[in-house]
Amino acid sequence: MSGKAHRKSHHPAHPPSKHLPKSQTIEEMVQAREPDVLKAAAAHPGMTEDIALAFLTRRDLPPAALEALTKNGSVMKHRRVMAAIVAHVKTPRHVSLPIARHLYTFELLQIALTPAVPADVKMAVEDAITMRLESISIGERLALAKRGSTRIAAALLFDKEPGVMQAALVNPFMTEVWIVKAIMSQDSTVALVGEVSHHAKWSLRKEIRIALLKNDKTPLGRVLAFAQSMSAPVLREVLATSRLGAKVKEYLTKELETRKSYQLKLGS
Repeated sequence: MSGKAHRKSHHPAHPPSKHLPKSQTIEEMVQAREPDVLKAAAAHPGMTEDIALAFLTRRDLPPAALEALTKNGSVMKHRRVMAAIVAHVKTPRHVSLPIARHLYTFELLQIALTPAVPADVKMAVEDAITMRLESISIGERLALAKRGSTRIAAALLFDKEPGVMQAALVNPFMTEVWIVKAIMSQDSTVALVGEVSHHAKWSLRKEIRIALLKNDKTPLGRVLAFAQSMSAPVLREVLATSRLGAKVKEYLTKELETRKSYQLKLGS
């Protein structure tokens, strides 16, 4: 009996977890696969900026580890770590979005342009950038117009500075859909409509031409040119659904009447 008791005394009631060996270094811990070890590594006081950035390249990090990292003051003072946490696919939204508000505009832009970033995070980041547009310099807006994502460039189509608006039009991510939206918007400007109506690329697109025909800010000369390229049903739809100036309506009506008269002559 006493022998058994003696043998039991060598086994503590609560042995240390095999997942958290005390002998592991921070470098070893960040290479682990066990969630508990990864969470402990994230909270480790020995975590450095370089180790954290390498750690954040792992796509298999558990959300708990990422959240623990955001509470590690030794690395959260580094902006690159903050940005990498926001961009990580596994970071919980309630963790990443508050951090994003503290990043600089072009740090946010880099996140928005990173393919692996989840769509909802990209959208939130783009929204954060567009909310700053009125408070940043012309130079920054010009850079955003040239390099920004589609939604950012689309927001800059309404910029008061012609150079910024023009740069947004040639942004490599710009699409026909967003230009049509801008032209049809109540916020469309005379400058934007005029620029698009003469643009070497966009003024050739059918849907954009239709949008321009429906906008009363489009120069009359361009209206005449675009109307010539449209079918009669399209012109009738423009007349029926648009608030156009009297001159434009008069011209489009005459254009339709002329075509109808021509068709009747051909038929006879």
